Amino acid sequence: MKVLVIGGGGREHALVWKLAQSPHVDAVYVAPGNSGTANEPKCHNIDIVATDIENIELLIDFAKNNSITYTLVGPEAPLCLGIVDKFLQHNLKIWGPTQYCAQLESSKAFAKAFMIEHHIPTAKFAVFTDEHNAKNHLIEHFSQHTPQISQHIVIKADGLASGKGVLVTDSLDEANRFIDSIFISNKFGGTTETGNKVVIEEFLAGVEASFIVMIDGTNILTMASSQDHKRLLEGDKGQNTGGMGAYSPTPIITDAIHSRVIKEIIQPVIDGMAASGHRYTGFLYAGLMIDPRGNPKTLEFNCRMGDPETQPIMMRLESDFSQIVLAGIEGQLDTIAMHIKWNPKYAIGVVLATAGYPDNPRLGDVVHGLDNNSDINSNSSNYNINNTKSHKEIKVFHAGAKKDNHGNIVTSGGRALCVVALDDKLVQAKDKVYAAINNITFDGMQYRTDIGYQIPN
Repeated sequence: MKVLVIGGGGREHALVWKLAQSPHVDAVYVAPGNSGTANEPKCHNIDIVATDIENIELLIDFAKNNSITYTLVGPEAPLCLGIVDKFLQHNLKIWGPTQYCAQLESSKAFAKAFMIEHHIPTAKFAVFTDEHNAKNHLIEHFSQHTPQISQHIVIKADGLASGKGVLVTDSLDEANRFIDSIFISNKFGGTTETGNKVVIEEFLAGVEASFIVMIDGTNILTMASSQDHKRLLEGDKGQNTGGMGAYSPTPIITDAIHSRVIKEIIQPVIDGMAASGHRYTGFLYAGLMIDPRGNPKTLEFNCRMGDPETQPIMMRLESDFSQIVLAGIEGQLDTIAMHIKWNPKYAIGVVLATAGYPDNPRLGDVVHGLDNNSDINSNSSNYNINNTKSHKEIKVFHAGAKKDNHGNIVTSGGRALCVVALDDKLVQAKDKVYAAINNITFDGMQYRTDIGYQIPN
């Protein structure tokens, strides 16, 4: 098979790395890819970015001219542009939801209305299209505060914002400034689909978890459980980001919670989309808040794999990922679901971000300590990663990184790298991943040192 993967981040590096391990795959083409995908066996970067309809047409031509078996879409933006619809119009196999279904991610207002219509548990909310009504709602909320009622509130820009268009606050002044950033400063796009609509929600207390599944229109295949760390700073403080790290599995998703999420959240999405005349196929990510009594509610939907959850999940997957995706495209996930094998070890991934991330990431800093063959220089690790066993259990996935004209790897995005380690116990995986990180440097590098802190060692 020849496979085309759309995207160039850490998620896509992990996906193509796993696809290329299949004996059924001869080549993986990545559009546009990054410095990590360029060095993976069987992988080839192509200089096309799916940011507009014209480039999607170029990708369709590429798929036809190169006898691509199927295409897998990594990031959300091409899905929201309708890349799946376009490929299907040309009878090209592709994995991902259609543009209509992708509204679950492209519009938080659409997603909330969908959840209410189909009785999917979520936070109470209100949608506003101007700053004055939004601010009046905030004033009313904060005026009702008592010791028995949480003063926290959640404000979300409606459209795509790379995980950064959400504010959780207990300050009216901070809330008003965020409203201004949406409606006046147009920080999140300034269009009807993004900047000029806002969702204000009640604050839900509990523990967050990522619940990711594959759906072929009818059947569901659950991916390994995981938990993301959205906040920039230790202890889940600071700004929201696209994700500063993740680990898998998470004991937060018990068998009982798993069953409830499938029944109360995932299946209603499938049924609701079908009732609307739209068959949901592709990945579906439900961001959950699980309260102290074990009740799950939906914070958000994403219509693709999470980043950085994908990196530790792919590290644990032992089955042939290319065949799983193919089964999904052909509507046969039920034939393969019971045969999926996961490594029982913990995988923990830590994001290395650039100076100024998330608001003003500085780009162009040279990354030191990487090696084209083993990802990390072998002469300074406490874990002797040249050892075959250790090398298989440490992996650096590139995200916002590229090779410059001098052959150096330089930062090209806010989240430059994600370092992942596997081990039998979470504490050992933590030690291993942070020892590996000690080998990597670039000016202004920032990362959290407490990924996985929520669960006991």
